[in-house]
Amino acid sequence: MNLLSHILEHKIVAIVRGAESKDVVQIASALHEGGIKNIEITLNSPNALEAIEKVAKEFKGEMLVGAGTVLDPETARAAILAGAQFILAPTVNIETIKMTKRYGAISIPGAFSPTEILTAYEKGADIVKVFPASIGAQYIKDIRGPLPHIPLLPTGGVNLGNIGEFHAAGAVGFGIGSSLVNTKREINASYLKELTIKARQYVEAVHSKQKENV
Repeated sequence: MNLLSHILEHKIVAIVRGAESKDVVQIASALHEGGIKNIEITLNSPNALEAIEKVAKEFKGEMLVGAGTVLDPETARAAILAGAQFILAPTVNIETIKMTKRYGAISIPGAFSPTEILTAYEKGADIVKVFPASIGAQYIKDIRGPLPHIPLLPTGGVNLGNIGEFHAAGAVGFGIGSSLVNTKREINASYLKELTIKARQYVEAVHSKQKENV
């Protein structure tokens, strides 16, 4: 499986932040059933490395598992050894990018300004996470004017109501957090069913926009 192609094809990265390790496989299963093929488990979640390992084994070949909120190269290495196939960060840490690439994983550092975005890409990022994206889709369009060659993945502020705008602005993917996976809710059968429906809505929103662009 080509990891980068897989992320670019399926576009949506579901962010799971703060979930208990015992619940993450169920959450991943509900997302997968709804058509989500990329999941990010943030490392500021309880027993995150254990959760990454479980999901990576359970969904091998079916879903890519990434580690999020990775702040340093040592943590990136630990996450990759646990099974993470892509590494996301809220900031640009060049040593983290280098470590990620050294281990054959996909590097998606977070940046905001044009200088940060270009620096991240020049230092080896495969995709640059534009964070926070709550500024709106027009910002993605504006950045793509002078930097059209850099793949951008807006995160933090993307929801079902505006994902089409971000897609139209030229984003190659979308990091979706609490508007998709709300880990403050009780993780029970009812919630998981609701999560699958919501995941399907996001997938359909992106798919319909792709059809319009063809």
